[in-house]
Amino acid sequence: QLQLAESGGGSVQAGGSLRLSCAASGRTFSSYRMGWFRQTPGKEREFVATISGGSVSIAYGDSVKGRFTISRDNAKNTVTLQMNSLQPEDTGVYYCAGRTSGGSINEAGAYDNWGQGTQVTVSS
Repeated sequence: QLQLAESGGGSVQAGGSLRLSCAASGRTFSSYRMGWFRQTPGKEREFVATISGGSVSIAYGDSVKGRFTISRDNAKNTVTLQMNSLQPEDTGVYYCAGRTSGGSINEAGAYDNWGQGTQVTVSS
């Protein structure tokens, strides 16, 4: 099991940038596929980005492609989401997630380790 803790959320104006970090505890971090999801009230968690243990496989949700970049540092047990050109529709609670099992890489149900989330608010 991983313990995950997100940081870096905040408020920003449209067009701005934020960098989210997720710190993981556990000796086998490199064996976990990691992902970022976001959620707004009344909606299901939306897939944002995912990265495999060795950073070979990376995927993004359609709404963030070209604006967000996911990366990881297995030596430091961290995964980062760089968010550029932020828009009001990017507002939400952003969650870091991890898994070692299979399943669809863009479905929240396929991840079994979750952080508490960090709020991102983008104003117009």
